[in-house]
Amino acid sequence: MPPKARITKDMVIDAAFDIARRTGADNINARTVSQRLNCSTQPVMYHFATIEELKRAVYAKADRYHTEYLMNIQKPQEEGMLGIGLNYIRFAIAEPHLFRFLFQSGFAAENSLLEMIDSRELIPVISVMQEAMNRNTEQTKEVFVTLAMFVHGYASIIANNSLEYDEALIKKHLKRVYTGAVAAMQEENLPGEEILPGEEKPLKEDRDEKAI
Repeated sequence: MPPKARITKDMVIDAAFDIARRTGADNINARTVSQRLNCSTQPVMYHFATIEELKRAVYAKADRYHTEYLMNIQKPQEEGMLGIGLNYIRFAIAEPHLFRFLFQSGFAAENSLLEMIDSRELIPVISVMQEAMNRNTEQTKEVFVTLAMFVHGYASIIANNSLEYDEALIKKHLKRVYTGAVAAMQEENLPGEEILPGEEKPLKEDRDEKAI
C-alpha cells in the first residue's frame, strides 16, 4: 500500500480557511478541519495546540487575501482610492463570512483604527493612495481615516444583509467623501499656519477675516 499523504501545517490552515469562507470561522474545529482533509483529528492538533491558535493563523491568511482583493483593481476608470473603496465594499458582498471574521470577530491584532492604519498589511493600500493624491504619508493617512470609516460602514451593513448593493450610488457617495476629505485636509494644512504646541489652529472664519 502507498504511504499516507502527510498533512502539513499549510494544509490545515488552507482547510480551515475554506471553512471560514464557506460557513464562517465559528465552524472551525478539529473535527470539521479533519473531515475536510479526510484524516483524523491528530494531524490538526499536532500542528496547532488549540483551535484559537489555528483561527489566528487563518485570520492572518484572510487578512492577506483581503489586501490582495483590495489591490486587484480591474476597471481602469476605478484607479486609486475609488477602486480600493469599491473593492472593500465588494469584498463584503463576495466574502461575507470572511468580512465578519476579519472585522467583527475580535481577532484583529489592532485595537483601534489608528493602530490599523499603521499596520504592515495596509502599506500597499496607503502607497497607492499617496501616489494618486500626490501627498505625504501623514496627509494620506488623514484622508484614509475618513474614507475607511465610510466604506467600512457601508460594507458592514451589506455584509449583515441590511442594505441592497447599489454600486452607482456608492460610487457617487465615495467620490463625495473623497473630494471632501482631500479639501478638508488641504484647508487644515494651509502653508504659513504652523501651530506651536499649546496653540489652537485658527478657525476658517478667523482666516477669512484676516484676508479682508
